[in-house]
Amino acid sequence: MELQYQFFLIYLGAVNLLAFVFCGWDKRAAKRGARRIPERRLLALCALGGSPAFLLGMTLFHHKTRKPRFAWGVPLILAAQMALLVLIARCL
Repeated sequence: MELQYQFFLIYLGAVNLLAFVFCGWDKRAAKRGARRIPERRLLALCALGGSPAFLLGMTLFHHKTRKPRFAWGVPLILAAQMALLVLIARCL
């Protein structure tokens, strides 16, 4: 069971690092007029567990904060993930 827990923490760390980097990368691309990361991919990264870091990136980089899909969606995804973690923790 402990190995599964370690794998889960490594996964969450990796997906959050990726989400944060992608947020900064997309902001930089937006400023330069370069090719952007599709919004669907950014939201998928949030849904896969990267919502805390993406929300931090949104705040630090001032990126996607005016888009309702992100301004409301990312915090809602995070809230759902937190509720799921609490539910799982109660069942263990």
